[in-house]
Amino acid sequence: MKVLVTVKEVAEPDDDFAIDGTDIAASDLEYDLNEWDDYAVEAAVQLAEAGIADEVVAVTIGPERAEETIRMALAKGADRAVRVWDDAFEAGFADVPAKVTTFEAVVEAEEPDLVLGGVQAADTGFGATGVALAERIGFEHAAVVNDLEVDADAGVANVHRELEGGVEELTEVDLPAVLTVQTGLNEPRYASLRGIRQAQRKEIDAKDLADLGLSPDDVESGLTITSMYEPESESDAEIIEGDAGEAAGRLAEVLTELGVSA
Repeated sequence: MKVLVTVKEVAEPDDDFAIDGTDIAASDLEYDLNEWDDYAVEAAVQLAEAGIADEVVAVTIGPERAEETIRMALAKGADRAVRVWDDAFEAGFADVPAKVTTFEAVVEAEEPDLVLGGVQAADTGFGATGVALAERIGFEHAAVVNDLEVDADAGVANVHRELEGGVEELTEVDLPAVLTVQTGLNEPRYASLRGIRQAQRKEIDAKDLADLGLSPDDVESGLTITSMYEPESESDAEIIEGDAGEAAGRLAEVLTELGVSA
């Protein structure tokens, strides 16, 4: 059984950052593995450790810089990785259809029995890539999975899902399937020093669109970022300092000014 894990490098800005055109200045960004994808990697590695998965392959769409992130998946136990990048992605914002088209080509090449990914990404928060990928490739799908058991012999995954309004669902999903996981599914491990060293020797297969039989037109985005700016605050907050008596006095003054009375 082969498990394919989709992972994403996400950028987190510093507390103080500058805007450069339609993006945050690169010098004010730090990159890391998407939090939800970390749980997906752990789930895949646990399946391998349990003897259910024969191979775990991590795949990402990202520039050469993203190899540091995907090596974290390798350090945690993935067997090998695929990194897809092309100049066409540099031209604009890669939307969900562009990513799905790319992952579809990787799935066709890898022929996995199970695709795992985070339910959403920390930067865009779309939460749509896994669902759209399942629809495109014709796999069964379940989202917001917070408990998982795979019966490879029966060809099913027993999943527990947390739905809106506190509703919980236990359902059976036929394999092959795409499952997008929620935080809390497991406890992602830290990459050990040994794992980090081994990751340096594991394969990262860098591919461009042509390698996947795709063209720039296939990943042309339907979304365009037109501007980026910091929203103006509609009100200012006052921090009341001093001892308890002084703070209470000032708070009483503020409430009186606002027309609040006992």
